[in-house]
Amino acid sequence: MNGSAHNALSVVEMTLKRGPAGLGFNIVGGVDQQYIMNDSGIYVAKIKDDGAAALDGRLQEGDKILAINGQNLDNLSHSAAVELFRSAGEDVHLRVQQGPNLQNGPTSSRADGESSSAFGTWTMCTVVALAVITAAGFIAYKRLQFHARASRGPF
Repeated sequence: MNGSAHNALSVVEMTLKRGPAGLGFNIVGGVDQQYIMNDSGIYVAKIKDDGAAALDGRLQEGDKILAINGQNLDNLSHSAAVELFRSAGEDVHLRVQQGPNLQNGPTSSRADGESSSAFGTWTMCTVVALAVITAAGFIAYKRLQFHARASRGPF
């Protein structure tokens, strides 16, 4: 990382009061779903309009959440981080590394623990499309192979 990018990062502490819709932001990341290559951190993917985070104004999309209520998020799975947010109580203290907006990955889960299926649906559509293309190619290959044998005559 170059010096100018490193200097742009700052760590801040904040407390958010959980509202009717949770804390008002979605998260991505974890050891099992890295948002940034070689970084298993938990990142803010989306700030919900009129949610607790938006009303507070300090948390930004792309921020890395380092700790929740004093518990570090290092080396946690995505689901474990979601569970920490769910069970964090009404007043949630966050330690956050703010810096450049790093929007380069999927936005697949929510801080309030409800899953968003956008990334899963996209992945499933891609897998199905590849399977259909592969099957069509295999069928075309077999047809060509059959027609080539049929045109040579019986042996």
